[in-house]
Amino acid sequence: GIRDVLGLDAVFDAKPAIMRAYQIAKNATQSRRSVGDDYIEFREFRFFLLALRQFFEYWVAFQRIDSDDDRRISIEEFMSVGAMIETWVGPIEDMVAEFVDI
Repeated sequence: GIRDVLGLDAVFDAKPAIMRAYQIAKNATQSRRSVGDDYIEFREFRFFLLALRQFFEYWVAFQRIDSDDDRRISIEEFMSVGAMIETWVGPIEDMVAEFVDI
């Protein structure tokens, strides 16, 4: 299939990020076409691209933190990459409290 031709497994593995971007784009405007909400229309495409970029960044950050690849971040994983997270978001005074807030 197209996955084999493109050789971009990392992109295809990011399906949750792609689906969130699609949902953001579909909720941005009301569909006027007869095909309904199953397709991204031209006026939704900009929202899709913006959301896709943002959610890909979240996906990459999440993958860097989730060291055991269980699609969950434990407090231990969160604490072990505290310095990296702070380079992304700025100083965090209490990592445990921040994890609980999330």
